[in-house]
Amino acid sequence: MADDYPIDAKVYATQDLRKLSILDMLKFFEERGAMKVSDLHIKVGAPITYRINGDLEKQKGIIVTTQIAKQLIYPLLTEENRYKLENDYTVDCSHRLGQLQFRINVFMENDGICAAIRALSLDISPVESIGFPNDVWEEIVNHKQGLILITGITGAGKSTTIASLIEQINQSRHCRIITIEDPIEYIFEQRNSIISQREVGRDVKSFIDGLRSMLREDPDVLFVGEMRDPETIAMTLMAAETGHLVFSTLHTRDAVGTITRILDYFPEGRQAEVRNQLSLGLRYIISQKLIPKKDGDGRLCAMEILNNNFAVANLIRTGKVEQIYSQMQTKTKNAPGENMITMEAYLARLVKAGQLDLLEAQKWANSPKCFVDAMKRISDTTYPH
Repeated sequence: MADDYPIDAKVYATQDLRKLSILDMLKFFEERGAMKVSDLHIKVGAPITYRINGDLEKQKGIIVTTQIAKQLIYPLLTEENRYKLENDYTVDCSHRLGQLQFRINVFMENDGICAAIRALSLDISPVESIGFPNDVWEEIVNHKQGLILITGITGAGKSTTIASLIEQINQSRHCRIITIEDPIEYIFEQRNSIISQREVGRDVKSFIDGLRSMLREDPDVLFVGEMRDPETIAMTLMAAETGHLVFSTLHTRDAVGTITRILDYFPEGRQAEVRNQLSLGLRYIISQKLIPKKDGDGRLCAMEILNNNFAVANLIRTGKVEQIYSQMQTKTKNAPGENMITMEAYLARLVKAGQLDLLEAQKWANSPKCFVDAMKRISDTTYPH
């Protein structure tokens, strides 16, 4: 980092006459906890803003100018990243501070330079604490091959869930694990497994280049940070079919919509082929949301889980995707071949357990009608694990 933009330069004036540096702003995440304070937004024309418990909260301070924005953002960028920003108008990178890893996106917009900074704890959460409604995670980490998709909107905790699953494999199995990320978020230590983490733009040119080389590197477990285009999706599906356990993510709101989104990437003439690949290679889709707790102290992870059992695979292969939701409503036993739950059913469980406010749950349900039905069906004694 260049000396003309020191990370500890106090350049942002607050209402109480203090001045803060970007270092002070990042330390705020550690003080409050990354589960409560998830993001920092720096934008010209607006005050400094944090996302706290899922809601944006503007800080009481001056309006950010172009000069202040540069003084806050540039200390986090290498010379190479600054050059990329100037030429591509956007750059993804990361920064480590204390017990937190920060995922940073810097971009140009109408008012000038802008940054979205997300905090990730270096301590990877035990998989038992993530919020799985059943023991499906035990089945997932013991799979030898197949595709596991973790989906949800931005900020839904997808990276945390995948990191916890991979760390469980790292501790319990002797595997060769390779990841392609943009950028690297959680840092894994070498335990029983051997792990290589590759960052797009630094260690490999693109996800597709990384996937091509991955398959020649004797992997057992792969993590593809995001399936962004048809070529990456096709290569990921092929890797899942050919004896690898593959984790990846998509920005979709539910499990059934994830299948539809994948198919929509391809022209109609290829969709039958992709449906067949999905029916054979897919193992689980976990679609999740982070929702404010009833007591206001942090957020809960609510999950929808689709298990690609024989019946679901047949529905995917024959193009009857709209019938999958009913499988998720009925195949709910905590047992191999079932282990499914809808988002509405899990939200109902959280409400019954007193962990989630009813009105909040209604807001986050994908289908209000199905949520009402789930509330009627659920037993008062049924709680999430």
